[in-house]
Order: sequence, then structure tokens, then C-alpha cells
Amino acid sequence: MSFRTALSGLNAASADLRTTGNNIANSGTVGFKESRAEFADVFAVSQGGVSKTAIGSGVRLSAVNQQFTQGNIDFTGKNLDMAISGDGFFILNDGGAPVYSRAGNFEVDRNGTVVNNQGHSLQVYPRQGESRDSFDLSTTQDLRLGTSEAPPRATERVETRFNLPSGAEVPDSDFAIDDPASFNHSTTVTVYDSLGQSHDATLYLQAAERGDDPEIGGRWNAYLAINGEVLPDDDGDPLAQELVFGRDGKIANGSELSFGSFDPANGADELDISFDMDEATQYGGSFSVTSLSQDGFSTGSLSGVDIDSSGVVFARFTNGQAQSLGKVALANFANPQGLQQLGDNVWGETFAAGERLRGEAGEGGLGMIQSGGLEGSNVDIAQQLVNLITAQRNFQANAQVISTADTITQTIINIR
Repeated sequence: MSFRTALSGLNAASADLRTTGNNIANSGTVGFKESRAEFADVFAVSQGGVSKTAIGSGVRLSAVNQQFTQGNIDFTGKNLDMAISGDGFFILNDGGAPVYSRAGNFEVDRNGTVVNNQGHSLQVYPRQGESRDSFDLSTTQDLRLGTSEAPPRATERVETRFNLPSGAEVPDSDFAIDDPASFNHSTTVTVYDSLGQSHDATLYLQAAERGDDPEIGGRWNAYLAINGEVLPDDDGDPLAQELVFGRDGKIANGSELSFGSFDPANGADELDISFDMDEATQYGGSFSVTSLSQDGFSTGSLSGVDIDSSGVVFARFTNGQAQSLGKVALANFANPQGLQQLGDNVWGETFAAGERLRGEAGEGGLGMIQSGGLEGSNVDIAQQLVNLITAQRNFQANAQVISTADTITQTIINIR
């Protein structure tokens, strides 16, 4: 029996060495979780129970348990690299079957799908409707980075902020776009039609007679030209919209000006732009434009991706717009140690792991997402080297037991 007991010790020490060796081999593996060999003693139990003088029959490997402690997060600067700070797993699609991983080194395949090195696609909650911050948490889908251009938006509104001089002289002639003496000031803003084509919209401002009303501080006529073409009234003359200022220098006759529609003649919808004059003033003696902002934009191509700590994936386009593509889905289990190691940094569900709990980053005990970083292996090299020494000593000691038992056996055989 001494041989068998010592042999079980050798096997246990070998399993400990293999476990430690595997940990050391994966000390640089992204998202790797170290394992620990756990052992149990062996006793032969008869129906009559164990005698007080019974001697154990050795040791056996009872389990190799994974240790899901947090690994260090190393910052890479690559936006699609992600790390989970806290509990949880990324949900990946492996040919229709869900698998789970802590390794967040993702990239984009030729179809625009975000995948890991093994081609498993990252799962996200899809955007709900047109909202940027509402997501359907009842289902998941592959995260795709669109390769097509973002659609344009026609300009509908221009917000203005400018000051007109209170002492401006009234021009002697009627407004004419080619006669600079017929207007006092002008300012231009770029607008866009429904096809994303840009156009120059120029607002011409002409001082008018103030009149006899004591409450009025000034009057101005406004004209609009797009691409050098003045928008006309029903008679074909330049359409004038009146600006009236009070004695306090603020606009007094409403803040919305509309000059009718303009046909870009390129197949796009007609432009019908309103000008918000609520911030227009008549102070001092100089003309100044503080801002002219419009709500349209041209087409744009994907220029980058940002992922916030809650897992929302934003795509940035060259036209200055941003669009949410989904929200990274995370999962957790009651007993993560029960998950099946499938290799390639992924785990599979098992009955022992318990029911999958799917949720959002930062909610329900799940960790936050760190974009631009990767979670390193949680292997402590110093501790593993100590474990190597311990396992080696255990192996040597059990080998010595076999050597001693063999010597005793030889002595008995040599008795005459």
C-alpha cells in the first residue's frame, strides 16, 4: 500500500505542476484567469466504518478551480480594445451559440462586424428607434460598423446672433444685389439641401426709416440670396422681411423670418429656411456677427468609434455627426467557476454555472467598460514560482517514500 499511496502523491504533485505550468504559460494572455489545483485525501471506508487505526490511501485531485479575480488593465489607446472593470463577461456569438470572454481585444472583419481573433462576434443591445440613448434590452445582435456614408440632412433653421449699428444711414436706392450702396451689411452661411449639396445663403441687411412710433428704436429690411439668387416675392421683386427693434436695442417684432422656398435645381427637395433672429440686437455704432449656426449637414463617412463606460458604442462621421450603434451586452453567472473552459479565451455555459444573468455595464453588479484598454492575465508570477518549488518538493518527497518502501521490501525479501 505504501507504493500506491506514494504513487497517488506523485500524481497529485504532477497535476499541481501542470496547473502551475499552465498558469505561467498564460501569464501574458489577455483576459486569462489562473487555475488552482485542489486535492482531497483518500480513505477506504467499509460498511463497519473507519477504524481509529485506519491509515489513509493517499490523495486525489478533487478539482481545478478558476480564480476570477480582476486582472490589471493595460491601456492600449485602441478604441475597440475593451476591458471589464468588475464582474461580468462579454457575450460573443460563435456560429449561433453564445460564448463568454473577458478578453476584449476586438477588431473589424471585412464585413464590418466587430469580432475577436477567433471570429466570434461581439454582441450588443440594438438601438431602439431613432433615439441615441434608448436600447432594446430584450435581444442582442452583432455589432457592425457601417461602411456606408451617413445620410445628409437639409438645413431648416439658421440661428443668428449679430448686432446692427443704431446710427446706420438709410440707403438712397432700392435693394439690388449687385449694388453695394443699396444695402448696409451682409453675412453668409453655408447651408445644405436634402442631397447633402452645400449652398451659400447670404443675408443682406438694409437700414430703413424708423418712422414716428416713439416705441421703435430702429427698422431694417432683410433680404436672402442663395447662390447669388435673391429670393423673390409674388411680384418677382426681392422679398423683404422687416426687422423692428425697440428702444432697448432688442428685437421687437418676433424672431422668425422666412423667405420662401428655393429650388436647388439638382434633384434635391426645395430649401425652406427660417432664420431665428431672437438674439439680434441694435447697439452701438458697428456691425458684428457673433455666430451663424444651421442645423443641416452633408454626407459623411465613418471616421472613428468611441465606447463609453456604460458600453454605448458611438460612431463618429466626417460631417461632424455621431450615431449610437448599440450598447455592449454583458453577462454574469451565479457560479462563474462552473463555466466550461473552451480555449481561445472563451467559456461556455454549464448547469453548474447557473442561469445566465444578462445586463448592462454598471448595472446589477456588472462592472464598467474601459475602452482603449485590455485586462491582463491575473497570474501572479511570484506566487506561481513559489507553487513550483512546493510542487517539486512534494514530488521529491513522494518519490522518496517509494524509494524507502522499496528498500524495506528488499530487506524483507533478503531475510533468510
